[in-house]
Amino acid sequence: MQDIQTHTLVIPGVDLVYDVRGPLPPTGAHRALLMIGQPMAAEGFTALAPHFTDRTVLTYDPRGLGRSVRKDGRSDHTPQQQAADLHALIQALEVGPVDVFASSGGAVTALELVATHPDDVATLVAHEPPINAVLPDATAAERARAGFYEAYQAKGSGAGMAAFIAMTSWQGEFTDAYFAQPTPDPAMFGMAADDDGSRDDPLLSQNSWAITDYRPDASVLNAASTRIVVAVGEESAGTYTARTALGLAALLGQEAVVFPSHHGGFLGGEFGYAGKPEEFAARLREVLDAG
Repeated sequence: MQDIQTHTLVIPGVDLVYDVRGPLPPTGAHRALLMIGQPMAAEGFTALAPHFTDRTVLTYDPRGLGRSVRKDGRSDHTPQQQAADLHALIQALEVGPVDVFASSGGAVTALELVATHPDDVATLVAHEPPINAVLPDATAAERARAGFYEAYQAKGSGAGMAAFIAMTSWQGEFTDAYFAQPTPDPAMFGMAADDDGSRDDPLLSQNSWAITDYRPDASVLNAASTRIVVAVGEESAGTYTARTALGLAALLGQEAVVFPSHHGGFLGGEFGYAGKPEEFAARLREVLDAG
């Protein structure tokens, strides 16, 4: 079991909290492994990180999320700002280039990091990045996103999350059949319909729309020195983030690499959405070692 050292990097607009498992600078044959998510913070990697005791593993809480206290007066979460924060962290720790495992919105941030600072990243494993622009039904995906946002605005987090789950579990393109469905009842997913009045959830509000609106530049990404691997969960087939992963892979002229489990396949049971972290870690190690 590695000790976890928690530190804070003070940079303009945020006190960025990050965790280090293992020695700094890294020792041995492996580069440091940076794990990032969005809107998930470092706690989401507590089941995955311990499988890499032969590496120095870095996790962090993105600006304004978890323990990272924001001081810039803003509430939006953009890949550009988060990539700049990660560049500052990598530079401050003098650990570049790092290997990166990035999931969901974190994978979008990682793509922007590669686009703007390719020397920071040796290998990027981008796991199911939610990017509407790579879908053939991009306009419908934006409409579906607006649907869960409107449910959240009207009735609170329970209604918004129920609509979000309905969107992200839908099989295939967002057709008229999808939009003809009634707004799902939170009770269908074991959630309360109570409304606490807040409307600033990073997932359900518009604060993170810059992530799903991101437009990757294939020419820039393919020209980078970074090895980019797009990953998709075997249980995700047909769902929104599986389709965006396949769309990104096609844009980059490659095939997505299949990983165990689903969108949260690296999670333990602590969040009620358990994946297969041990199998996931083995696959991630295999992909990283291939580079």
